[in-house]
Amino acid sequence: MKILVFISHVPDTTSKINFTDNDTKFDTSGVQFVINPYDEFSLTRAMWFKEKQGATVTVVNVGEASTEPTLRKALAIGADDAIRVNVNPTDGFLVAKELAAIVKNGGYDVVLAGKESADYNGQMVPGMLASLVDFNFVNGCVGMEVDGTAVSATREIDGGEEKVSSSLPIVIAGQKGIVEEKDLRIPNMRGIMMARKKPLNVVEPSGVTASTETQSFEKPAPKGAVKLVDNVDDLINLLHNEAKVI
Repeated sequence: MKILVFISHVPDTTSKINFTDNDTKFDTSGVQFVINPYDEFSLTRAMWFKEKQGATVTVVNVGEASTEPTLRKALAIGADDAIRVNVNPTDGFLVAKELAAIVKNGGYDVVLAGKESADYNGQMVPGMLASLVDFNFVNGCVGMEVDGTAVSATREIDGGEEKVSSSLPIVIAGQKGIVEEKDLRIPNMRGIMMARKKPLNVVEPSGVTASTETQSFEKPAPKGAVKLVDNVDDLINLLHNEAKVI
């Protein structure tokens, strides 16, 4: 079984976010980048398939050279090889189309990704990719097994979970639950040293034109002053007369 895992290169959630060039570009100064947390859950599940079923695991990123340390971390976790599509991922559809070219040329059985990236939270790339390559698709996946060409999966829905059956080839958009946080892997020194020798192939983009462009960024408005009250009557009065929510 050949598995492709999409790795997004995202700012650590503790990073302080700023913008430059009149709020039109993200300021990367002092920002630490990591594997997208949702992708890391899916990568860990791919490693389970590698160890239990002998799968081969390739990781892929659509991004410029600055993303390579993140790919190397994925290799240190245990992926066999890596691919970087050398283009700035400015648009979800552009990313999906570049990934589609990799999938079509690679003969992959399973494509694993996070349900969304932790920076833009678009939740669009896995579904668009599945459509472009005509693979089955399960979103919000919290459980997955493969037996031959048969796939059984559990996905999160409003108010509960749904069990579904499908077949290979398939795109899975995973989240916490596909593995648990305690199962996530920290690269050890041996893995880090081995990652330096594993192939990281740089692929030039296919020439897809982005469908959208960023006009500007804006931070959320700062929170207003907090007003403390001592009793319920005062609280009700403020909610009714000042906030006008009751």
